[in-house]
Amino acid sequence: MAKTLDLSKAQLMTRSNAQMDSTLKAGDWTLRQKLALTCRILFENGHDAGLAGQITARGSIPGTFYTQALGLGFDEVTASNLLLVNEDLDVVEGHGMPNPANRFHTWVYRARPDAQCIIHTHPTHVAALSMLEVPLEVSHMDLTPLYEDCAFLKDWPGVPVGNEEGEIISGALGDKRTILLSHHGQLSTGVSVEEACVLSILMERAAKLQLLAMAAGQIRPIPPHLGREAHDWVSRPTRHSATFDYYVRRTLKKHVDCLN
Repeated sequence: MAKTLDLSKAQLMTRSNAQMDSTLKAGDWTLRQKLALTCRILFENGHDAGLAGQITARGSIPGTFYTQALGLGFDEVTASNLLLVNEDLDVVEGHGMPNPANRFHTWVYRARPDAQCIIHTHPTHVAALSMLEVPLEVSHMDLTPLYEDCAFLKDWPGVPVGNEEGEIISGALGDKRTILLSHHGQLSTGVSVEEACVLSILMERAAKLQLLAMAAGQIRPIPPHLGREAHDWVSRPTRHSATFDYYVRRTLKKHVDCLN
């Protein structure tokens, strides 16, 4: 006989979260492997734009972070060819040079102690939406992890290699996890690599859906209280890890070399 049909929605959500936390187990990847896997996942999910874009994660030494070497595409990054750099972008470990645009990551890390990973990319639909100088509209259930959690920078500050750009972008991001940058791309942060990766992929899907919806008519908003409820329901470490591991399984069918 069924035992849950009289439970409230809140009770069922609490019950489901507990089940997920006890059942879903995160993959056993090192930080370097997570970053390399994320680069390949992004490549397979439309974030490839030549050498544009960076992924970083805080290193164990304060004031340092890992990133890819300039000259490598996302499909060429491996756990072993990542660089560890300091806030001045001097290489602490590894060979090569980082993308000079990594400078604004330093400003975001300083402004956001909670951020452990930053992903900045120029995927096609995000880039197209950014050209319209309009904010991201979250009006679909699947996109609710971004609900009231995506900032918007309307004015393009130019090539992001100066300290001014770091101040502008980190200031515009505020306390949000993601931001749409006009005439530029997207930036996602996370308390884990998994979270930042999942949000980055979601940003591109959100932009694609928005462009499709705008072409068909006027986008209708979802009720705020339901948007916030869905945001909190999905935005949990267990869900991010499970989603990340799904993308890992798909990606490793083509990119097993990234783990070396």
